[in-house]
Amino acid sequence: MKFLRDFLDKQEKHFEKGGKLEKFYALYEMHDTILFTPSDVNKGNTHVRDSIDLKRMMITVVVALIPCILMAFYNTGYQANHAIANLGAKPLAIWQTTVYAKWLGLTHDPTNILANFVYGGLFFLPVLITTFAVGGIIEVTNAIVRGHEVNEGFLVTGFLLPLTLPPTIPLWQVAMGAAFGVLIGKEIFGGTGMNVLNPALTGRAFLFFAYPAQISGDSPWIAANMLGAKASSTLPDAVSGATWLGKAATSKMALAGHNIFGAEWWNAFLGFVPGSMGETSALACLIGAVILIATQVASWRTMLGVVLGTFLTCLLLGNVQSETNHMFSVPFHWHIVTGGWAFGLVFMATDPVSSAFTEAGKFIYGFCIGIMVILVRVVNPAYPEGMMLAILFMNMFAPFIDHFYVQANIKRRLARDAA
Repeated sequence: MKFLRDFLDKQEKHFEKGGKLEKFYALYEMHDTILFTPSDVNKGNTHVRDSIDLKRMMITVVVALIPCILMAFYNTGYQANHAIANLGAKPLAIWQTTVYAKWLGLTHDPTNILANFVYGGLFFLPVLITTFAVGGIIEVTNAIVRGHEVNEGFLVTGFLLPLTLPPTIPLWQVAMGAAFGVLIGKEIFGGTGMNVLNPALTGRAFLFFAYPAQISGDSPWIAANMLGAKASSTLPDAVSGATWLGKAATSKMALAGHNIFGAEWWNAFLGFVPGSMGETSALACLIGAVILIATQVASWRTMLGVVLGTFLTCLLLGNVQSETNHMFSVPFHWHIVTGGWAFGLVFMATDPVSSAFTEAGKFIYGFCIGIMVILVRVVNPAYPEGMMLAILFMNMFAPFIDHFYVQANIKRRLARDAA
């Protein structure tokens, strides 16, 4: 490490002001601060020192995302292999006859854990790499043009966006979503810490409304017909599986007919259901929530507000009897384990930049998200998800919530001093 430290120190003069590579100082600073703790610190009594900086905060969020990332690998492969195995389809030679597949003994057996991880990785890794490549280039280019350091905010965005996408989405659409999310969701406002909207959700919303056929409906959620089973003439119809929220919106069962906390509910809680690659497991999100709350990176007040808002709205709308809209009968315990509710609650709603920052404001902000997500899901069954739109909608109102609470505190203090 000393060799690397000495090498970077020797190169610093070329990137400092007046050096021949001055324009690319952001690139040098990015590598230097990733590999080593910055040597320059603030001095004096006016600064609050803390062990948590932006880089450590972002890394903590990534650590909390690891369970969801593992589920993105496993469940993507599991859903595809399960569909292929049920149909008895014969996979193409590109999958079964490769050296690695033979050596590892991989088959389209959904009980083969390694096969599920490997097959899922064939879909999740390209999406992840594309997101980081496109978003990273835009992030670095903006830093160079504006003359500021490369911020670590995209580290989390680069993971969040792929986890919210279906496995069959074309990579060129992933690139467009990443570019739109970084440019419109963040850079246009001034970069990390200045954005009003969550960048990952901004990119996801753009893809949903620009290319609805590839990111909604029944077909995008199971990747069985993309590699191993193209040779099967019967497979495509069978693997077009709707998410459980989609089924609830169109079927009279509406998930209410299932046993409360029965086998079907546990499958949804664990994440073994069709859906976006990293959003299906409420358990994985719960593990992430524990990590974020324990490290005080995310606010438990925001999470509690979302839970209470969801529960009370479900309780209110559950009394409505509708023969045409079956989403009214979906109970609270099903809403929290289906779709992106748990993922949005833990990793999106708690974004410290785009959410409220006052303590009371965080609770109100979360509470409104909980109300909005159920209203979107139930009142508009054509779009049975809702978490993405609820968070983006409240992102725009978070500054107003904080403003009113700050003004109320100012008036209260003025009144107290006057007395």
